[in-house]
Amino acid sequence: MSQLLDGVSPRSIAVMVSGGSDSMGLLLLARDWAAAQGLGLVAVTVDHGLRPESAAEARWVAEQAKALGVAHVTLAWTGWNGQGNLQAAARAARYALVQDWRRREQPDIDAILVGHTQDDQAETLLMRLARGSGVDGLAGMKAAPVAPADALKAGSAALLRPVLWANRDGLRAALQEAGLSWVEDPSNDNDKFQRVKARKAIAGLAEMGVTVEGLAKTATHMGRAQKALALRAAELAQDVVTEILPGVLSFSRPTLVEIEEETQLRLLAHGLQVVASARYRPRLATLEAALADALTGKGSTLHGGQIIAHQDRLLVIREFNAVADLECPADGQSVWDRRWRIKGQRLKGVTIRALGEDGASKIEQTHGLPKPVLHSFPAIWSGKTLIAAPHLLHIALCHAQYAASSEYHRSLLSH
Repeated sequence: MSQLLDGVSPRSIAVMVSGGSDSMGLLLLARDWAAAQGLGLVAVTVDHGLRPESAAEARWVAEQAKALGVAHVTLAWTGWNGQGNLQAAARAARYALVQDWRRREQPDIDAILVGHTQDDQAETLLMRLARGSGVDGLAGMKAAPVAPADALKAGSAALLRPVLWANRDGLRAALQEAGLSWVEDPSNDNDKFQRVKARKAIAGLAEMGVTVEGLAKTATHMGRAQKALALRAAELAQDVVTEILPGVLSFSRPTLVEIEEETQLRLLAHGLQVVASARYRPRLATLEAALADALTGKGSTLHGGQIIAHQDRLLVIREFNAVADLECPADGQSVWDRRWRIKGQRLKGVTIRALGEDGASKIEQTHGLPKPVLHSFPAIWSGKTLIAAPHLLHIALCHAQYAASSEYHRSLLSH
């Protein structure tokens, strides 16, 4: 924990506890560690409401936490619409619910612990291998995905995986030694889930010497390679990429052509991520195809972004169709496209919308950019009348803030 916190001294911590052996084992360890450090500790259970037993299981966890002398809270998720990937949706909901609860109820919580283990890491690696992932995917899960200090600056608690080194059997043995039990989730045996298939596949590969420990060690090795490649990309980015306007990226094609393909892919992937505020980089196969097209002068649209070949450069921007219908007040508080806060100076009742073709046609100072590049750029509108646009038109009439997490060079290593 001290290593993961990296100099941050937390006031309180929370542990996400489903009732399974991994999270119960983590709760036991966290209770002892928090007591030794003199920290507050809260166990948080998310009831997804997807099984009839879930409410009873949440109550059982509350009882176990009470017996251990740990405060407990249950949060309910009612957002499943039956569409998409259930496990991914449930996972995202868990993290969002806990962070929202923390902001509202206990902002003194500086770290949220999750009970992912070495077994989970091995399963993740195998699933990503099946998808043909590159180095980043095969590096697996990070014990601290975002540095705790950076998370706190952004207004969130750090998400930490402090038992990623431990195996499931070891945690179960610790629970049994302490006279504690756990809940068996029947979905852990449901073959419709990829993680269950991966778990069973690892067991079947044991005769070849493919083990949980070996797969987790491979993820560690790939993590080291990932770090080195990220540092290389950050170093070369200074020569390749210029942010002409916030969210308008210019890649020098002659310079890009001269560097190795792995770094080309990293630089382009990061550009697409930041203009679309995407949590993950594009799928590797899609990204490789887009890069091949771009280097031969062809544009493409992917991952919420657009690549435009213009003269000796590649321009990476937000895809217009993704923001064409977005509108919010220009009040300095509302966030447009997860990146922009704009306030209309001395203006009331104005809104933020994309420039579009009509608005872009009224821009005279384009910073050397072709007009289509500006279609997805934000502007202040009063009804159908264009009032101003940051950096482009009547700039004294608007005060704009662009998210630091979406600035290309500033966020390159943190992504």
